[in-house]
Parts: sequence; structure tokens; C-alpha cells
Amino acid sequence: MSEQRARRETNDGRPSPEELLQRYGLRDEDLAGQQESQQWGSAAGGDQNPAPAGRSPRPSSGRRGRLRIYLAAAPGAGKTYAMLNEGHRRKSRGTDVVIGYVETHGRPRTAEQIGDLETIPRQKIVYRSLTFEEMDLEAILIRRPQVALIDELAHTNVPGSRHEKRYQDVLELLEAGIDVVTTLNIQHLESLNDIVANITGVRVRETLPDWILDQADEVELIDISPHALRQRMKHGNIYPRERIDAALNHFFREGNLTALRELALRRTAEKAEAQLQHYMASHKINKPWPACERILVGFDHRPHSRQVIRDAWRLAHSLQAQLIAVSVEPTGFAALTAHLVRLLKYGRRLRAEEEAARRRLEEHAQLAEDLGAEVLHVRSHDIAQALAMLARERHVTLIVLGLPARRRWEELLRGSLVNRLLRLSSDIDIHLVPRRPDSEAEDPPLFHA
Repeated sequence: MSEQRARRETNDGRPSPEELLQRYGLRDEDLAGQQESQQWGSAAGGDQNPAPAGRSPRPSSGRRGRLRIYLAAAPGAGKTYAMLNEGHRRKSRGTDVVIGYVETHGRPRTAEQIGDLETIPRQKIVYRSLTFEEMDLEAILIRRPQVALIDELAHTNVPGSRHEKRYQDVLELLEAGIDVVTTLNIQHLESLNDIVANITGVRVRETLPDWILDQADEVELIDISPHALRQRMKHGNIYPRERIDAALNHFFREGNLTALRELALRRTAEKAEAQLQHYMASHKINKPWPACERILVGFDHRPHSRQVIRDAWRLAHSLQAQLIAVSVEPTGFAALTAHLVRLLKYGRRLRAEEEAARRRLEEHAQLAEDLGAEVLHVRSHDIAQALAMLARERHVTLIVLGLPARRRWEELLRGSLVNRLLRLSSDIDIHLVPRRPDSEAEDPPLFHA
């Protein structure tokens, strides 16, 4: 098979696992003496690369490597130290671990942590008459360890390297089935570039796309308080003495570090939440797990909805919960009965009253959005069922509604939304907001408890 046929590149030009197997001669038929070769006999072969002296090439497992990222708010938090410590832990269990690239920044304790870990020599690249050292991707692929420790994921490689960015080198290692443990500071995420510049006054030039962090198998936060990090700086454990004062008075101001720490904490929490959602979906878990509070508030055109939305926001704020605001437009029989109630009350004024109700509904949606809620508009012939289904899909832990205000004949005609919702979502709390004594006169509801 020709290289053109063997190569199936991804959108960003990275070689596929098929090509990597061929390039490094890691197919079983390429490994002389391997009895398993017939299992791969139908696959394309390639030229075999010699293994380092005294070491046999490890055949590909056919799986993609796992990516573990140590994330921190700022330099000096201890990411590289944690990465090296993880390398020693895995090596002690018998795992084949190498250092693909580590940057100690002259920190003695970090350098000591390298210890007896095998280090792949760096590649020397000449650019504009200067010699630079970069990670030797080719050497790591030929050496083919089980785990590679690679520092500074957002690093930009010198021109002449195989890839422009180090994260692209890492992606190729993962495609080859090599697990990677790496490090990243929160300010290097592309989506946060403007925010970090506004906070610190420094425009970060080396960034990577957020999907790298999103698709990582593990993200571990290396957290340290701003005061402790500044103390570490003052003691000379991060930068040389001549750079300490400038760093403390600029990027490492306590306010900057506090804001960056919050960004790192939030991003890690978002990653954990995404992993939990994936786990629950893959295990078909439909009931809510209260690991993260979520509040759903139902609103409509009634003036009372403003009070309901505000009460829901106060609950969400006190519980540090996500807030979802939902309006349900009835269809079918529910729409017909709602229209009949309004017609009986307003008669010829119906059209004007419905236009006023539409404007109030838009105002209430804008209020919810201004308070930071996610606003949803749905249509359903069964309002209670629509709310219950949405609550289950979004793993809601509390539903907030206005207190029912239907007359007896209305309940006989339309039923009780609250009672039906209780039956459909017995594992979710429901909070009813009463009207204040000075509440405005209520209109017959389009969507009503």
C-alpha cells in the first residue's frame, strides 16, 4: 500500500495511527519472530526501525494514549514537581516512564526530583544562526515508552520543528498509544486570553485551544493560595533574585493571583462536571445526583413571575447553584383551554391583553438573563411533563414555581400542574413562591402552576 493510501490525516494534518504504525515498523509482521503477525497480516506493512540497543520495540496496543494535565493558576505552583513525582510513582509500579521534556527553570528542588528517571536527549535545531533545544518527538516515538512526561504543553516550538506547537507533538504521541503526563497554566487557554490580559495587564502569546483541556482524560488542579505563592517567590523558589521584585509588583500581585486561581478552580470544576455528565449518560443514570445544585424556575407573563425569578435567583446565589429559567408555551388541548379562560375574562379586549402578556413574557425572560440564568423557551401539550423531562435531562435538584392561583372551576377544567409535577418528579424538591400582599392583579395564566 502506498504512503498516500496508508495516510489518513485528521483535520489539523496530524498522521493517523495507521500511518504511525507503518512509519515506525510497529506492525506485527514487521517484528521478526513475533508469532502474532498473522493477526495483522491483512494490514499494510512498513519499514522496520531499529530498536535502541538492548531494548526490543514495543508493539502498538492499537489504543490511543491517555492524557493527564496538571493545571495551575500561575508559574511556581508545583506542576512540574507533581509531574515528576507521578513519573516516579508509576516507575515504582513497573511502568516504562521517560522524560520527554522537562523545564526546571533553575529550581534546585525540581531538578532533584528528576532523580533516576530516564530522559530523552533534546533535539538541537538551528534557526537564524542560533541553536535551540526542543523536545525530540522522533526519538520518543522510536523509544516508545508507556508514559512520557512532557512539561509546558502550550510551548511554541522553534521554526524547523516537526510541529508548530508542543501540544501537537503530544497529540502525535497519544495517537501512537503513548500515555502523556503534562503541565499547563490557566492563562494559556485561548478562550481566556482577553480575560487574563485585562486582569494582569499581560497579553499571553503562547496559547492552546480549549478542546485540548476538554478532551484530556484527567485534569488535576495544583492549587496554592496567592499568599503562599508570593512567599515562595520571595524565598527565591520560583525566579532568580534579580526578577523577584518586578514579578511581585506586576504579574504576581495578590489580586492577579486570586483572579487566576478562581479561573483555574472554575475550569477544573467544569471539567469535573463534564466527566460526571458523561458518566451518568453512559451508565443511564436519570435521577439527579446532588453533586452540583441546579435550580429550574418556571415563568410566564404574569406580574408574579418577576418575584418568582428573583426568589429563584436568591436561592441559586445562596446555594452557589446553576439557574435555568424556563417558559412553556402550551399547545394542543392545553392551549385551547388557556385561550378559553382568557376569552371568558377579556372578551373583546383579548387581542390587546395577549399582546401585553407577550411583552411581559419578554421582559421576564430578559430579567432572568440579566440575573445570569440560562433562559429556555419550550412548547408542549403537557406543561408538567415538559418541566419534569427538562429537569431530569439537566439533573435539576430544585424546581421553583409561583404559588397556584387557579379558581376551583379552572382546576376542574385544567387540573393542577403542581400535583402532576409532584407525581412526575418525586425525587426533585419543589419550592412554591407565594404572592406578596401588594402583588399586582393577576391575569389568567398561559403557563401557570
